[in-house]
Amino acid sequence: MGRSRGGLTTKIHALVDAEGRPIQLELTAGQAADAPVAEKLLSGLRPGYTLLADKAYDTDAIRNFVTERNSWANIPSKINRKQSFSFSRWVYRQRNLVERFFNRIKQMRGLATRYDRRADNYLAALKIVAARIWITSNL
Repeated sequence: MGRSRGGLTTKIHALVDAEGRPIQLELTAGQAADAPVAEKLLSGLRPGYTLLADKAYDTDAIRNFVTERNSWANIPSKINRKQSFSFSRWVYRQRNLVERFFNRIKQMRGLATRYDRRADNYLAALKIVAARIWITSNL
């Protein structure tokens, strides 16, 4: 758990597949940056994937990490970035699958309100919800 102006907060970092099912989940403190967790999330993926991420993950390190694995990072550039990269708005539309996953989590009151004070208990509850999503998905 981290501190912010709003109190104690936690960020959930999720890696989902093309069907919106969670593959890997990580927690960080609310004030922590998003980019340092990316390499840990992406390290287990096979070559040839397409990474769809928001502007928070637009760093040279992440782009190089993805390129080394013969994959493509479709990430919109930050406003302050001087270099431009190939970006497809049409492909980026599929990122809504990540948002759908987070909306499913928000439907569960205990997770949305963050009743657990310990990060390991909260992550365990998130993983139970992830297993439930996998079980109920149409394979």
